[in-house]
Amino acid sequence: MAVTQQEIENRLWDAADELRVAMPEAQYSSVVFPLMFWKYLSDTWEHQHQKFLAENEDLGLTDEEAREVEYSIYQSFDIPFIHPGTVQKQRASWSSVLDTVTRPGLGQRVRASLQAIETANPDKFSRLFGSMTWTSEAVLPGEVLASVMRAMDRTPKMHEGNMSHDVLGGAYEYLLKRFSDGSGTRAGQFFTPREVVELIIELLTPKNNESVYDPTCGSGGMLIAAASLLKSHGGRGYTLSLNGQEAVTDTAGVARMNLFMHNLTEFKVEVGDTLRDPRFKKKDGSVKQFDVIVANPPYSLKWKPWTRDPRAIGGVAPQSSADWAFVQHMIASMDPKKGRAGVVLPHGVLFRGGQEAAIRKRVLDDDLLEAVIGLPANLFYSTAIPTAILVFRAPGTKAPERQGGVLFVDASKRFAKAKNRNILTAVDIADVVTAYNSKFDAEGNPVDSDGDGGLATRFVPTTEIVANGHDLNMGQYIKQA
Repeated sequence: MAVTQQEIENRLWDAADELRVAMPEAQYSSVVFPLMFWKYLSDTWEHQHQKFLAENEDLGLTDEEAREVEYSIYQSFDIPFIHPGTVQKQRASWSSVLDTVTRPGLGQRVRASLQAIETANPDKFSRLFGSMTWTSEAVLPGEVLASVMRAMDRTPKMHEGNMSHDVLGGAYEYLLKRFSDGSGTRAGQFFTPREVVELIIELLTPKNNESVYDPTCGSGGMLIAAASLLKSHGGRGYTLSLNGQEAVTDTAGVARMNLFMHNLTEFKVEVGDTLRDPRFKKKDGSVKQFDVIVANPPYSLKWKPWTRDPRAIGGVAPQSSADWAFVQHMIASMDPKKGRAGVVLPHGVLFRGGQEAAIRKRVLDDDLLEAVIGLPANLFYSTAIPTAILVFRAPGTKAPERQGGVLFVDASKRFAKAKNRNILTAVDIADVVTAYNSKFDAEGNPVDSDGDGGLATRFVPTTEIVANGHDLNMGQYIKQA
């Protein structure tokens, strides 16, 4: 019988809830995601192993021949032995360690198993499980870890013969959201609300075989949404090249596991500070360029400004806020023929003066900014302030009717109230996309009154923005609700 989404979600939450006696909910993800992914790998490996045995039992293969056949056809990764060649050798699998949960040193055995899997699969799983500090008895007592593992073992087998990757990926995202709802502002470090992600991806419309890049990728939600949206529109999500950089090692591991759970294997997630040490580069040292760039960077981050960097078009962002530095990095990362970028930022980037005004002037002079979309307040876990999506296009690639101006869309009053924050509904998202795709008359107003999705919308010529001192504050150009 097929496993339902509700069933696996409930079982996984029961496992996570065992942690309540040992740590705050904000820390659950560092334990649950590695354990969940380990179980998924082990269940998948064992399923393929049993399939191999059933189909080859009559061939009389030697151990060496059998291993060669199994790993060339049946297995896409290795679950190795720990302590190979010794009497104590034990496979680094979920079931092997689960059999030992009553013995002392459980955390050490879990850590050794996860490290062995990383080492045996360097191309796929290098640094996948993060720092694993939770395997220390001082952080997570062995009896609590045993309770979590027993509870998680009550979930159905996590392999493609038992459940689809849609169910697996959905369960992973359920936990991400559940942890975020319970952990307050800390969630903003790794999780962007799903509906905001969907809106940005809808605006940028990834296409088959394109490259997608998120310079502050968190748990990888925007990369996954790009593939999911393309698939939902009849495209081939698996053809996308997915690329992300994340400053926090453990969060990068969460992203990698998230992508694997969604059956997305054409990805690269690097660790490092994107502004100081961009990890995606060309041979000449310049930043690599992509078709679609998406980001929800940390807002008004204090940083050490660049001294000399070709990304710094229009000037260098002030030490007090790296907002425009992230934008400059994204602009430099756009493919010159069809690159487009979407980023969520606080409203201050639209009107703050000084160095930021100089950068804003250069971006407008080069006609790189296509749209400013005002969002409601209190959408995010990390802040209650209103934000805006800025959409950029590579130089000279705007549609003819969008050149020499900026589209403004006010969606600030479009939301539904949820438990801890406001949310954008499916109708709100559809209306913003409709407004974004509007046609405009000579005054910049939508040609079709129904074509603006019921939102205040206007295409403003750059000359008008220049006359306002390159101020992009939405109230300057459209009447806000």
